[in-house]
Amino acid sequence: MDTKAGGTYGFPGLLIRNAAPEEMGFIIGLAASEGWNPGIHDGDIFYEADPEGFFIAELEGRPVGCASAVAYDDNFGFLGLYVVRTEFQNRGIGSQLTERCMAHMGDRTIGLDGVVENERKYQDVMKFTSSYSNLRFEGKGGGEVPDDLVNVREVPFSQLLEYDRRMFPAPRDAFLKRWINQPGSHACAVLEGGELKGYGVIRKCVSGYKIGPLFADDISIAERIFLALRSTVPENEPVFLDVPQPNRDALMLAEKYGMSACFRTIRMYKGKAPDIDLKKAFGVTTFELG
Repeated sequence: MDTKAGGTYGFPGLLIRNAAPEEMGFIIGLAASEGWNPGIHDGDIFYEADPEGFFIAELEGRPVGCASAVAYDDNFGFLGLYVVRTEFQNRGIGSQLTERCMAHMGDRTIGLDGVVENERKYQDVMKFTSSYSNLRFEGKGGGEVPDDLVNVREVPFSQLLEYDRRMFPAPRDAFLKRWINQPGSHACAVLEGGELKGYGVIRKCVSGYKIGPLFADDISIAERIFLALRSTVPENEPVFLDVPQPNRDALMLAEKYGMSACFRTIRMYKGKAPDIDLKKAFGVTTFELG
């Protein structure tokens, strides 16, 4: 339901409304303008995760901001893509977007990856609790392809979903099906005796390529998948990997291949923090959707 200010919000001319599919380009464009480097196909794939979970702030008919609140199931959701154009900031628009997102989330546990400078605001105003940091590492493409990896599309999808669920707080069937099949991406897996031991995806972004997720049973498997994905990128093209800082093996992997930390977010939760296996999470899927 669209909510006009001047009624509920007391802000003349402001409309907080659901985004239409064709408006995801505007949302991803705002994210790119913030330097978040989204994937070139993120808009369409994100929307399918929760078509009711993307919002636009419209002021006197002009879109001026956006936010997302993706409800994966009845128990978990994730906030992201929170942007208000610079010239419209400090006018209460962000607060109205936040209210709309929180209303959509209901009583779910909510996650977000916040920029460091907003951590205190999320704690004090929105009552989120900081859990751990994620570090974005930047390296370069190229290298040899390890042996004995398979295309992740050859893995039974039910098996992939079961494995993914160990490292992600909720089932994400629709999202994952699109994510591993997006144009211009590569996705590979390690199978041992028919059992899935790890998988990863790399996609083209506004700048360079991002690996995510990178989930694996141990560092040796993660390394094989990392090298296979990195090899699909032309030499000297940027490759990014977002690493949960509690996973010391993941940090070692990034450092082993000369990647440099360039950005940090704070993973925060409102409600009980989910029980996921961070020791097997070598790379975050996306800061926007978790």
